[in-house]
Amino acid sequence: MAKALLMGATGQDGAYMAHALLAKGWEVIGSTRDRFTYNSANLCRLQISDQLKLININPSDFRSVHQAILTIEPDLLVNLSGQTSVALSFEQPVEAIESIATATLNILESLRMIRKKIKFINIGSSECFGETIEAATEETAFRPVSPYAVAKSTAAWHVSAYRQAYGIWASTAIMSNHESPLRGKQFITQKLIACAKQCALDPSYQVNVGDLTVIRDWGWAPDYVDALARMAHQDEPSDYIIATGESNSLDIFAEKIFTNLGMDYRDHLVLRKELCRPLELKSTKLNPAKAAKTLGWSSTLDLDGIVEKLLNDKVF
Repeated sequence: MAKALLMGATGQDGAYMAHALLAKGWEVIGSTRDRFTYNSANLCRLQISDQLKLININPSDFRSVHQAILTIEPDLLVNLSGQTSVALSFEQPVEAIESIATATLNILESLRMIRKKIKFINIGSSECFGETIEAATEETAFRPVSPYAVAKSTAAWHVSAYRQAYGIWASTAIMSNHESPLRGKQFITQKLIACAKQCALDPSYQVNVGDLTVIRDWGWAPDYVDALARMAHQDEPSDYIIATGESNSLDIFAEKIFTNLGMDYRDHLVLRKELCRPLELKSTKLNPAKAAKTLGWSSTLDLDGIVEKLLNDKVF
């Protein structure tokens, strides 16, 4: 039986990845910073909370990471942990570096020392590219504009360096924004869904929001986890952009949500400049052709399909 160690198994992607691997007969060990106080909601929603073992790992502490890898000896290690919010990274930049870049370096250094063939998938971010007027490919230079993106870029550079220097099987999935009902409630897409449902009950309800003109490539989280699973089955490591290839502005996302419920989003969303980030990435455009050619992967849902799933709270 193949064995996987999923660091950050209780988040959106971690839960979906655990579900996918368990369905394929893998033994799955998940990690959290504190297995006695973790939030089990996502694992419970996917009905797998009793099917994987959870252990404590502090990804920012090398000894914690190294001991876990030595003990478990996984065939596959996927790091899904770390700070996930661009906005929060401006408030907690040190945490962004420690939980993302330092954690990745700890994993790579441990794999270098252990010298066993363990496949490692690092979760990257399309935020690393900065503004992309033309669709970015895996060869596009990183130009990060947030502490989160700087940390993700550093982690991806670590992966590339260790892969070339030491022959470690290490790949980065450069993922665009991806949504599901398991997404944290602090993210704008979840706030829009919650706002629209509340407005359907109370037409006078309003919510303050920041910049709605930003353009992103939004995908469906289970699709993106499928891409990770396909990456894990490759003989050779490589980096892949995981995205839909279609970008939309946030106000179009909002419009689709509210229109589905028979409302105009402009009646319920109040723009506040103080909610905008200090430095905002305006446009993300991505080319997932390599993933399509090499992995045989493509997204299954367009933005309308994603909105329908979110409004109906469908996890698959």
